[in-house]
Amino acid sequence: MRHAVLFSVFSGMAVAAPVLAAAGTAPAPPAHEPPAALTAAAGTPRVVEYRGLRVPVPAGWEVHRLDRDPSRCVRFDRHAVYLGRPGPQPDCPARVVGRTESLLIEPAGDHRAARTVVRGTGLASLTVTPSAGHEARFTLPEAGVTITGVYGTDPARLQRILRGTRLSAGGAAVSPGRGLRPGESPPPPVDAPSGQGQAPGPERPWVRGKGFDTCTAPSLATMEAWRPSFEVTNIYIGGAARGCAQPNLSASWVRQVRAMGYRITPTYVGLQAPCGSRPQRFTTRNASSEGAKAAVDAARRAGRLGIPKGSPIYFDMEAYRHRNRACKAAVLRFVDNWVDRLKREGYVPGMYSSSSSGIRDVGRAKGISKPVAIWFANWDGRAEVYGDPYFPDHLWSPHRRIKQYRGGHRERHGGVTLNIDSNIVDGRVY
Repeated sequence: MRHAVLFSVFSGMAVAAPVLAAAGTAPAPPAHEPPAALTAAAGTPRVVEYRGLRVPVPAGWEVHRLDRDPSRCVRFDRHAVYLGRPGPQPDCPARVVGRTESLLIEPAGDHRAARTVVRGTGLASLTVTPSAGHEARFTLPEAGVTITGVYGTDPARLQRILRGTRLSAGGAAVSPGRGLRPGESPPPPVDAPSGQGQAPGPERPWVRGKGFDTCTAPSLATMEAWRPSFEVTNIYIGGAARGCAQPNLSASWVRQVRAMGYRITPTYVGLQAPCGSRPQRFTTRNASSEGAKAAVDAARRAGRLGIPKGSPIYFDMEAYRHRNRACKAAVLRFVDNWVDRLKREGYVPGMYSSSSSGIRDVGRAKGISKPVAIWFANWDGRAEVYGDPYFPDHLWSPHRRIKQYRGGHRERHGGVTLNIDSNIVDGRVY
């Protein structure tokens, strides 16, 4: 899923955690990934220690220590435990969509501390409440860590792992000036935006140019190096199927990237079509309500990143079997409610999908509210937003189209290499 002149990032650090109360098959790893993981053999569960925590690792899960492997991409589409702070420029694929159970445990310094605090004594009875983002995020003061746990379809699986986590008998080794001490609350987010609810400035709401997207937001240094070659960048701001962690993404990152001259296409990767290939799906019965819920969550996450009302947010609807009539009807009901509710939240509704499924179906549909702008995928190598064979040129015209014309590949600009999708933009951006 990419935009013209944009790169994709799943907004991670600014995502709200679900309520926490006391009381899938993963894809094969890319060829470029080093064999640095420690994997529990089938039928041999084990425990790993990190900063005074003892974490049960289910059989078959990988364990990655990020201080030893800083370029490791924190992916939530595979069973793994990631320990430590992600490096500034993880080597991620161009895109990852879909989630399964996995954990990221990192020092709770700076903006990484979560709003939700759980004490060590409450771990054994922790409850993970289902949430729009399929994610639980909280700070554990006694260990000075923030834990981000995600799940695929059933929060109970994640909950069992978190309930089995314990503080070591000797307590945590919290370095001075890093993390949180017992009894200490996390600091307020340093990037809390001050401009929420305001309309965008005088700049025009659309742009033409080159774009790229990648699974996780690159470092600011990389963004600066790539700026002479691109005008637009995409960010993945949340959703139940967002596959990569976002160690760099924050309201400060958004401000600084915008100050470099980039325009941004915020994208929300929520539940997918009932006949799609991802495990996180809405159903033919709840499509309407889930479309509205996605809009509410997307607007909240955009606000936390300082993206003002009046800006576009694109829903990422991956390709699906559109000849399945019941499934297609569910997609249209979902989109109808996404569009209506996002408008009520004050944002401009957009949609990303394959031109041969989601975009074609929505373009032909009658009697539904339609997205104001589209980002469509057709990897034909043509950097042109018009002339697509699956929907006519008069739809979403003018200045309301972004095309992803090439899938994942590596490019080098300013001495820095990324794995990206390529986009051409003549459409709505922030």
